[in-house]
Amino acid sequence: MSNWEAFLKNYINSEKLGVFFDFSEIGFSDEFFESMSAKVRDAYGNMAALESGATANVDENRQVGHYWLRNPNIAPTPELQEVIQSTISHILNFARDVHSGNVRGPRGVFKNLLCIGIGGSALGPQLINSSLGDHPKMKPYFIDNTDPDGIDRTLGNIELEDTLVIVTSKSGSTPEPRNGMLEIMNRFESEGLSFQRQAVAVTSMGSKLHNQATSEGWIKTFPMFDWIGGRTSITSAVGLLPGALIGVDILEFLSGAREMDSWTRMRSENNPAMRLALAWYKATEGHGKKDMVLIPYKDSLADFPKYLQQLIMESLGKEKSLNGEIVNQGISVYGNKGSTDQHSYIQQLRDGINNFFATIIEVLQCRDGKSLEVEKSITTGDYLHGFSMGTERALSANNRLTLVISLRKFNAFSLGLLIALYERTVGFYASFLGINAYHQPGVEAGKKAAAEVLALQKSILEFLRKNKNKLFHLEEISAQLGSSTDKKLTFKILEQLSHNGRSIERVAESDAIENITYKFIE
Repeated sequence: MSNWEAFLKNYINSEKLGVFFDFSEIGFSDEFFESMSAKVRDAYGNMAALESGATANVDENRQVGHYWLRNPNIAPTPELQEVIQSTISHILNFARDVHSGNVRGPRGVFKNLLCIGIGGSALGPQLINSSLGDHPKMKPYFIDNTDPDGIDRTLGNIELEDTLVIVTSKSGSTPEPRNGMLEIMNRFESEGLSFQRQAVAVTSMGSKLHNQATSEGWIKTFPMFDWIGGRTSITSAVGLLPGALIGVDILEFLSGAREMDSWTRMRSENNPAMRLALAWYKATEGHGKKDMVLIPYKDSLADFPKYLQQLIMESLGKEKSLNGEIVNQGISVYGNKGSTDQHSYIQQLRDGINNFFATIIEVLQCRDGKSLEVEKSITTGDYLHGFSMGTERALSANNRLTLVISLRKFNAFSLGLLIALYERTVGFYASFLGINAYHQPGVEAGKKAAAEVLALQKSILEFLRKNKNKLFHLEEISAQLGSSTDKKLTFKILEQLSHNGRSIERVAESDAIENITYKFIE
């Protein structure tokens, strides 16, 4: 088969949606498709059950309904349809009130937007801003970690009097957004400002954060639904509220996602999400044997690989199958925008270890309006396209698996297309593997381990406080805390405390750990 014939056989496109797929360098064969036919049939059935309201997150007894967010008519109950529609209306009305000054800060119309969240509650808004916030109606800032220095750096750029704050947390007790909120509340108080009069919550009804926002009289609360996970929350209030406030056309964004959902719901050879899931399976041999490298040739999509890291790795990185068998599944994801990648890691991708498959994402329309010719008949956009296709050709020529996704233009609609495409691809691929894409036991294990660290820290401080001004070696502290105490962890906690003005004095007589002593001082 010639290259052209292979291309025609593996080219999927929608002129209506302005999106085109080239799978010709993945190495599909008729035998592969035949071998996957049963898995494909089951994946369609599992997806239909999910969209109909089946309990997909069995660990938490939850439905999974992110598809309903962009098409409320398919939600399984009238009550759900109503709450989705009303939430979108409330977001649009609130954004208009903020932009017009009907909702304002102490100095007038809000100029800044400060979003506090973690994981999907931060990555979604950040992607919307970096992709579509070219001329924001409000200047956005983000606190997405519990790093004090990072918080200080962010606050150093903001006039709080002109700032509307969104705190996003489903439960209100997740440490990172809670800590960020407490830091911001403290800064507001120190500047003589009322945090409550400038704050909005996105959270579950009846959560700790919802109750706090209600009792303290925050400006408004918007719902986070129990049936939406963080990594699929971008088309909920989590992403739509910040998007609307910075001026993104969120209805077009939802429309793009809805159109892709409609296309990828069809049981057809031309279903791009199913073909993409099959490409992943083919490339990784169904067991993550190759990494996924994403190379978007568009500055607006620079954050897209980071967004997809959470969606794909949190969904597919699972120790156990649905049957409880140890399978250790997943696909590692990394990426960098083109053509920056030409000058960083393409050298290894082409000539180094062949442990990846590449996805190139390009946008055909370079910009609105005509471009300068930097050479005769050549524009900067032509160079970008040349680098994109050159990368594909160079990789394919050295037997590197590569696929290309092309968008006619980039806007809110096309970002919605991409989000929905990858969400459904993840669902299909998880079905192939027999794993649950909609829970995250590994994340919960990390949270539990962090809680154990903090509990040990409290014990260390309590012991030293009771014996203030007395020096202790690590061995002595560990012995007092119990024979099962983790000495390495104890040492690292003591080092962190002593370097941060926490009333712990550190005396180091030499480089040897056994010669370091600690004491609590007033």
